[in-house]
Amino acid sequence: MQPETSVDAPRIRPKLTGLRRLALAFVNSWAGFKGAFRAEAAFRQEIALAIVLLPLGAWLGETAIEKALLLASVLLVLIVELLNTAIETVVDRIGLERHELSGLAKDVGSTAVLLSFCLLAVVWGFLLFG
Repeated sequence: MQPETSVDAPRIRPKLTGLRRLALAFVNSWAGFKGAFRAEAAFRQEIALAIVLLPLGAWLGETAIEKALLLASVLLVLIVELLNTAIETVVDRIGLERHELSGLAKDVGSTAVLLSFCLLAVVWGFLLFG
C-alpha cells in the first residue's frame, strides 16, 4: 500500500550524478561569480588586483611552493570576499531593518576579508622581502 501524498507536498528531485552534475555545478558557480561581480564593487576591485598579482606571483615565485603560496593568498582573498557577499546577501534577504545580529554577521564577514588581506600581505612580504 502506497502512502497518501498531499498535493502541496514538495516533489523531491533525484540527485544528479556524473558529468551532468558537474556541468550544472559549473553553471551555478559561473552565475555566482557574475552575480558577485555585478553586485559588489569590492569584488570587482579584488578581481582587478588579482589580474595584476596572479601573473606577478607566478613570475616572482622562485620555487613551486613559493608560487603556490603567492597565488593561493590572492585567491583566498577572492574566496573570502565571495563568502562575505553570500553572508551579506542572506542577511539582506531576511530583512533590511537594523538588527544587532545582522550587523554582527556582516561585520564578522568583513573582518574575514580584512584578515585574508593581512595574510596576503604577510605571505608576499615574507617571500619577496624576508
